[in-house]
Amino acid sequence: MTRGRVDTGRRGARERAALVGLAARRTRRDDAERSIEELAGLAHAAGADVVLRVVQERARPEPATFLGAGKVAALGVACDETEADLVVFDNELSPAQLRNLEQAFGRRVIDRTQLILDIFAKRARTREGKLQVELAQLEYLLPRLVGFGTMLSRLGGGIGTRGPGETKLETDRRRLRHRIASLSRQLDEVGRRRGQLRERRQRGWLPAVSLVGYTNAGKTTLFNRLTREHAVTSDALFVTLDPLVRQARLAEGQAALLSDTVGFIDRLPHTLVAAFHATLEEVGEADLLLHVVDASSEDRDRHMRAVREVLAEVGATDVPTQLVFNKCDLVAPDEEARLLRAHPGAVAVSALGDEGCDVLRSAIAGRLGLDLRRVVLEFDRRDHGDRARMAHVVRLGRIVGQQARGDRVAIEVDLPRRFLAQLTASGG
Repeated sequence: MTRGRVDTGRRGARERAALVGLAARRTRRDDAERSIEELAGLAHAAGADVVLRVVQERARPEPATFLGAGKVAALGVACDETEADLVVFDNELSPAQLRNLEQAFGRRVIDRTQLILDIFAKRARTREGKLQVELAQLEYLLPRLVGFGTMLSRLGGGIGTRGPGETKLETDRRRLRHRIASLSRQLDEVGRRRGQLRERRQRGWLPAVSLVGYTNAGKTTLFNRLTREHAVTSDALFVTLDPLVRQARLAEGQAALLSDTVGFIDRLPHTLVAAFHATLEEVGEADLLLHVVDASSEDRDRHMRAVREVLAEVGATDVPTQLVFNKCDLVAPDEEARLLRAHPGAVAVSALGDEGCDVLRSAIAGRLGLDLRRVVLEFDRRDHGDRARMAHVVRLGRIVGQQARGDRVAIEVDLPRRFLAQLTASGG
């Protein structure tokens, strides 16, 4: 039965959302409830007030409507009573399921993937970020054109419908493919420019460190602490979309380039991972990853698994990783000790209060091979390559003594082991 669309007369107000989850045979009820709680955070980040939460225990989804017929009818009545504007499912829905559910409820229906894409569209600020989000939205939409029915006619009308490409989504499949190809070309150019910037940074001899972690784990706060920057931080999800790269000061005046990247999330849409490929290359090309975990979260193990899955998807599983438990000011001392025993080599910090950050700086320096070695290096001032290497030594090392004999210069220096190996490889 098709229900009449509810018009609450709240134009311009925050949308009211009903959340729906499924506790299937492989999903415990507690896990489903925690997932719904996370979905509520996503809905809030998108600009909605949650007015209803429903979890159905069912062996497997119903092919036509995802939920059973009785639950669909009951949910429709509950949406009328709570004046919900839209229904958000914690799973990805097929085009047929979306169409059938919209007809049954008489209101908009979106799934978890659409909600995440919508938040990214809301957060995108730079041209690159907007291009990436639009590509992800169109890649998600293309296979769903058949069966979407009236959904295309109301794009731009609320959560799950906005984005940089909203005026182009009313086109046919051929024009969508044309736009996707155009966006892909533009992002390929962005990727080439990023690659050139990385090569330039590598020629500067500073190691690259990337922050990775579940969304809202405190990566940007830690980034600010290590770099003395003032990047925007918030309790909201997905605040950082565009990577920031700044120099971080480590132990004993040593330095590294630190990048803050987009936060990961459980079931991060594959279209987003593909669209943000140029951005996520910063992760795969890093010398060290700092995997930041919210130590105070009850779901930290699930969050860590989700991050590892995304790292595998972007080909970064072989990059050395330093585990960092953040927000340790919010956990009891015995719980912090238990975490460190369970994860040997991990570091516990409170980025907000600087607790443990000196230990982290030393750990980063050690993992990067920035521990010092005292050596004597000789250079020929007539040789252009030697002059460049000597400049690096003066900039990166701690000079102990220097002696010149004609065009030959001998420098006694405390130099990080990592750079000593690079100098040897380059003929120093």
